[in-house]
Amino acid sequence: MRHVMVPDSLGRVLCTGALQREPDAGNKFRYTHTAMLGQTRSFTDFAIFSAPAVFVVLWASGFVGAKLGLPYAEPMTFLAIRMGAVVIVIGVIAFITRPSWPSGMAVVHSIVTGLFVHGCYLGGVFFSIDHKLPAGLSALVVSLQPVLTSTLANRLLGERVVLRQWLGLALGIAGVYLVVHGRTEGAAPFIAWLGATVALIGMTIGTLYQKRFGGGIDWRSGFFVQYAAACVLFTILAFAFETRQVQWTGEFVIAVAWLVFALSFGAVWLLYFLIRRQAATRVVSLFYLTPPFTALMAWVMFGETLAPLAIAGMGVCVAGVALVNWRLGQVSKDT
Repeated sequence: MRHVMVPDSLGRVLCTGALQREPDAGNKFRYTHTAMLGQTRSFTDFAIFSAPAVFVVLWASGFVGAKLGLPYAEPMTFLAIRMGAVVIVIGVIAFITRPSWPSGMAVVHSIVTGLFVHGCYLGGVFFSIDHKLPAGLSALVVSLQPVLTSTLANRLLGERVVLRQWLGLALGIAGVYLVVHGRTEGAAPFIAWLGATVALIGMTIGTLYQKRFGGGIDWRSGFFVQYAAACVLFTILAFAFETRQVQWTGEFVIAVAWLVFALSFGAVWLLYFLIRRQAATRVVSLFYLTPPFTALMAWVMFGETLAPLAIAGMGVCVAGVALVNWRLGQVSKDT
């Protein structure tokens, strides 16, 4: 091991450290600067630490995109346009960067994940809201996902869910109820409730399926297959059940652009990033924070009322997520 100083282009010392001698793939030796490795690890640690907060904000912002876009297009048509735009963008990225492409069962796994995570979840939520199920009740149904995921993860993935985490999951449900309480006026037909239930089941199965089978697939090629499968599904549904009329207003274009880049790329990539590095129970507990943040965004951007009970519910949600994710530094014990 050699100790060195690393200069910049003007000869000034940027950092000091050691060169570590390591064998490379050709049985020759290369030198790795340990100070640079430390900087890389620090950045990675920061990214892992900040990812949950960024994910919650981006995922909650989907409400804004839906509120802007749904008045100008039917739900399946809206989603078909969104998925088609994502496929084009990710196709360009894949063409430029040339990632490895899945084959055989890996393609099947990506298709299944896409149909559940993007097809069932998004389709179910948009369908239920379009059929007069208030957004608050739809959020309440989908918020059962952490409990359902934890139960299945305990049985199917062997993830140990301790009593403290079950208490946190229960607090999350109570907090979400407080947030949406009083915002659920209006009757909804059974088919609207069925759509929300499909969203709940689809996202739960998709999360567990991605955790079990999707970890080794490059995100660029995996996303392309997933979104292409969802695009085909929504296109078929739009042609079968909708008029496919779209009003190309500025609000609709902004909504599609936001949902494509902030949600379909940013939020979904962070979701898979977290799934690969943490237990499924910890990751899905973050969904408890989505309704509170959505309510807060609606208050700021659209002037929707935020009752004291809702504010109290936000605090309960935060407490529940904190219990589920306590002592994140020892993830391996829970996985």
